[in-house]
Amino acid sequence: MTGDARIIDGKATAAALRAEIGREVAAIKATRGLTPGLHVVLVGEDPASKVYVASKERLAVEIGMNSVAHRLPAETTEAQLLAKLAELNADDSVDGILVQLPLPKHIDTGRIIDAIDPAKDVDGLHPINAGLLAGGKNGLVPCTPLGSMLLLKQALPSLSGLDAVVIGRSELVGRPVAQLLLQADCTVTIAHSRTRDLAAVVKRADIVIAAVGRPRMVKGDWIKPGATVIDVGINRLPDGKLTGDVDFAEAVKVAGAITPVPGGVGPMTIACLLKNTLTAFHARRG
Repeated sequence: MTGDARIIDGKATAAALRAEIGREVAAIKATRGLTPGLHVVLVGEDPASKVYVASKERLAVEIGMNSVAHRLPAETTEAQLLAKLAELNADDSVDGILVQLPLPKHIDTGRIIDAIDPAKDVDGLHPINAGLLAGGKNGLVPCTPLGSMLLLKQALPSLSGLDAVVIGRSELVGRPVAQLLLQADCTVTIAHSRTRDLAAVVKRADIVIAAVGRPRMVKGDWIKPGATVIDVGINRLPDGKLTGDVDFAEAVKVAGAITPVPGGVGPMTIACLLKNTLTAFHARRG
């Protein structure tokens, strides 16, 4: 380690969360004879998506869930995909449905997300779940923001009154994580590519959540000394190495706590997908 910041270990936290979910799944099987079921739909041959889906499948099976991957060819039509979702929505043994993104260009992603039963939408992207989150009510929350918050609360047991800056305004990460920070009584600023003097905005934050998808954009001198930094970015460099949206080598010398890339938020995303599947199971079956 090159500096004073505490490294927030997403790998270890994700492993502990998966073990906890595994114990709960075993208890459900033993007492109720039921097994929570996660179904992932993959359309096409995107290499990164294939790796993600295989990993989700393996980890779900490892903790004792029913895990099924529906691998459909790239030429699958929107109508065929909607028919597959209707079938999964109607199947009572399916607790969680996730459609792996990105979808092929000829399919309207919005229409597909809207077609998933909100009670089974373990990605937390359905407008009903987004609305519940915005209203501070219980719904299924997107996995990466949920994982980011679990890591943040590990570093800072009380978030109340802290100044948080979220860099990025995507529906997948930026907006939902801002809602979760508001629920935790933070003062929240959502910054983005059009924000004036972004460095100065970030500099005043006790909490920085970087989710822009630009390698090492956030410099060490942007960080307030002692701030907690959650780096959601996963960018592949020309040499094949992974790096985050934060310049880790610089920021680690200034921050109080920071997530590495890889090994920070990434492992938490799949662990939270399994957590959401269990949440959906309980909400559906009482």
